[in-house]
Amino acid sequence: MAQQKIALITGAGRGLGEGMARHLTASGVTVLGTHRGGAHPGFLHLDVARFDTYPDFVAAVRDRLDGAGIDYLINNAGIGVYAPYAETTAAQFDALVDVNLKAPYFLTQHLLPLINDGGRVLNVTTAVTRGVVPGMSAYAAVKAAVEVLTRYQAAELAARSIRVNAIMGGAVETDFADGIMRADFVKDLAAHTIIQGRIATVDDITAAVPAILSDAFQWATGGIIDVSGGQSL
Repeated sequence: MAQQKIALITGAGRGLGEGMARHLTASGVTVLGTHRGGAHPGFLHLDVARFDTYPDFVAAVRDRLDGAGIDYLINNAGIGVYAPYAETTAAQFDALVDVNLKAPYFLTQHLLPLINDGGRVLNVTTAVTRGVVPGMSAYAAVKAAVEVLTRYQAAELAARSIRVNAIMGGAVETDFADGIMRADFVKDLAAHTIIQGRIATVDDITAAVPAILSDAFQWATGGIIDVSGGQSL
């Protein structure tokens, strides 16, 4: 009998991370989730912007695994900034870089000894790297860098048969960026830029994750997998 797969998902307590955890659990995967705050029994605490805590976090993951390894690492934790280009501050930009770019870069690096050969790494990007959405310049620029990182990770981890891809969502109704996507005017704007005619639900995007991580996608690596509902067209 095949051993049950293990996934580690950052930011698994809400939004896309919660949806990913739910769909992977339903497909028979054991999920280890992280959270930054709030009550999430069984989750591991991690502030991905606190790089100095990574060694202790890795030790905690190793203890929780009890000799097993990570099959799927999902770098989901992220933040958003919605601000006009002329008003975006260096502090806002730095926060985006720390959480959305440096965390997937260095957390994956720290976890490499625990990731099984043949494992998968899944990063998260966005359709606003493909089309201009005013107010999202800093967020889009950082996510574009995540896409480049994904290709380099795929190339440099290929010797261990670790596949690295990024899932590209679009406008989705969550509390991301202070819930901006729940505003009626944003919903109307997004609906006119998505060929499906509406913004996504969490499940529209996260239901694809078990398939992306499965052996059916074993020949896909270094790719940007579009589940934006056509927003990127």
